[in-house]
Amino acid sequence: MGFRVAIAGATGNVGREMLDILSERNFPVDEVVALASSRSVGKETSFGDATLTVKNLETHDFSETDICLMSAGGSVSQKWSPKIAQQGCVVIDNSSAWRYNADVPLIVPEVNPDAIDGFSKKNIIANPNCSTAQLVVALKPLHDAAKIKRIVVSTYQSVSGGGKDAMDELFSQTRAVFVADPIEAKIFTKRIAFNVIPHIDSFMEDGYTKEEWKVLAETKKMLDPKIKVTCTAVRVPVFIGHSESVNIEFENEITADQARDILRDAPGCLVVDKKEDGGYVTPYECAGEDATYISRIREDATVENGLNLWVVSDNLRKGAALNAIQIAELLVARGLITSKSRAA
Repeated sequence: MGFRVAIAGATGNVGREMLDILSERNFPVDEVVALASSRSVGKETSFGDATLTVKNLETHDFSETDICLMSAGGSVSQKWSPKIAQQGCVVIDNSSAWRYNADVPLIVPEVNPDAIDGFSKKNIIANPNCSTAQLVVALKPLHDAAKIKRIVVSTYQSVSGGGKDAMDELFSQTRAVFVADPIEAKIFTKRIAFNVIPHIDSFMEDGYTKEEWKVLAETKKMLDPKIKVTCTAVRVPVFIGHSESVNIEFENEITADQARDILRDAPGCLVVDKKEDGGYVTPYECAGEDATYISRIREDATVENGLNLWVVSDNLRKGAALNAIQIAELLVARGLITSKSRAA
């Protein structure tokens, strides 16, 4: 007997990806319910070979639901996740609403699976930011081997991180360039087509953006609070797939060859690192894939015990939907959740 799973935000990019991955990975479900806001009620979405009719999140009864995969935005999660959790349904939230709450575990299963034991305090588990998820998958095995002191990250983030409207804007602006139409910037602060924008999320008082701060705070929470992290987050004209240039300073000696061997054996990592034309992975190639790809592994001679990496992953999958479902799988594998229908 399987579980009853609800997808909140089922009509969005990540919600649709969650439905696909649930089906792909044969997660043990008896029932899947697609939920969204009132304006999306009655729309249809697919789950494997089945077609689901979207229902209203605000009127759904969660008392018989085991897991809610929440991908409806931070304000919606702030309002509804505690109410859903109080009905005995475990919420796995994809927004930033609960990531920094001390009573809510922030989980990447390959990185800190043991932290999931604390989920019962609020019955909510947080999914990290898309750029952080792939980063810590690559960093964790290296940290275990040589202890990371400092990280400098530059992200090259695809427009899908901004949702469907952001993807539509890149498409429409690209078309406008070729047909000489006026270019409108509505979602982004500047033109994104054939351009890069060093600005994601709102600016903070110290000059960093909220997106950059998320990488810092989440890496510390999941990996090690003693690690120093600095980040520059950049939006690039790519539809799917985040890339990161990562400079790492270690406490102990580690060579590029050692790092390569460690990462080849690490869960969730796939090393593609040849010193030749095309001997690396780009976001185009990672779209639709589950792995975190690591290339351009090399030593940094400007610091003691330094390495450089190039890290690429599908932000809609490992950065969001896949990680959430892996958290659900971890709950099941550890026996931390029981199907309500089975208990009845």
